[in-house]
Amino acid sequence: MRLLVLGGTEFVGRAVVEAALGRGWEVTVFHRGRHQAPPGVRSLHGDRTAPDGLAELAEGAGSWDAVVDTWSAEPRAVHAAARLLRGRAARYVYVSSRSVYAWPWPTLGGAAAAGALVEGAAADAGPTDYPRDKRGGELAAVEAFGERDSLLVRAGLILGPYENVGRLPWWLTRIARGGPVLAPGPRELPVQFIDARDLAGWLLGAVEQSLSGPYDLVGPPGHSTMGELLDLCVRVTGAEAELRWTDPETILAAGIEPWTGLPVWAPPGTELYDCVHRTDVSRALATGLVCRPAAQTVADTWRWLTGLGGVAPLRPDRTVKGVDPEVEAKVLAGGGGVPDTTPQEGASGQ
Repeated sequence: MRLLVLGGTEFVGRAVVEAALGRGWEVTVFHRGRHQAPPGVRSLHGDRTAPDGLAELAEGAGSWDAVVDTWSAEPRAVHAAARLLRGRAARYVYVSSRSVYAWPWPTLGGAAAAGALVEGAAADAGPTDYPRDKRGGELAAVEAFGERDSLLVRAGLILGPYENVGRLPWWLTRIARGGPVLAPGPRELPVQFIDARDLAGWLLGAVEQSLSGPYDLVGPPGHSTMGELLDLCVRVTGAEAELRWTDPETILAAGIEPWTGLPVWAPPGTELYDCVHRTDVSRALATGLVCRPAAQTVADTWRWLTGLGGVAPLRPDRTVKGVDPEVEAKVLAGGGGVPDTTPQEGASGQ
């Protein structure tokens, strides 16, 4: 298979490239040259936001069995690339987001009427906001390639090596510092995420199966728990850290934002929790989605992070994650948090 990845040097795009190379595919990456491309690929350079920025993708650059595009900004960049590649690629895969759904997002066992999409998106629009930008990217892909030859991957929470959003790397670096750690409860709270490498594996399998249309893609509900995830962070870092499990009411009363202040976590019983951690992925599972244990995701992310000196890259268009150390200390000093006495040996996910 001949694959073109628009991007391909960071996080999800890089995971797709490495997975394709692992399958013996011939891979071309088109990127700005700001990051080193994985070895074994053909590199084309250009800035899709600049005039003539797609010049190296013009006629003569080649043809491909599939294009994978992870663009998250203005839809017109997807629109231009997809129109340029129409006729020279068999399929267009756009890595989108569940953010394209109107709030509240559809959930497992939710109302049949759920699943409406955000309004105001357009295929040739300039930058708006993340949900409409992603929906505009979807529209651009479908406009150029048609519904039969376009695949829309509506991803949920993505973790794993090369993460440049700041969720799992924040937890790992915070726990690596040691001491009492504000752990958002309850510890048995189920969480739902997907390793970028598992997303990539499903995506390439979907290309081989000629799948089309939209798919919600994240790990199955209850893939892990907050307790398991943070226990694994303690284990892989080897830190002298003490998880202090704190009830949601105390955390919210302190003004700490779910999802961003304490990454991954959302209070149980809330609309936010249901939307991000109770996604129906039955269609993805039926078409080949396989998710590795959380232990592998955490261990491999820590290995990658330590290889960088412990400081993860952060996309400039993403919010900064994590709770302010002074706020965390104040909550813990105020009696928030119960020392964790749960045995670590034999924890699930190994």
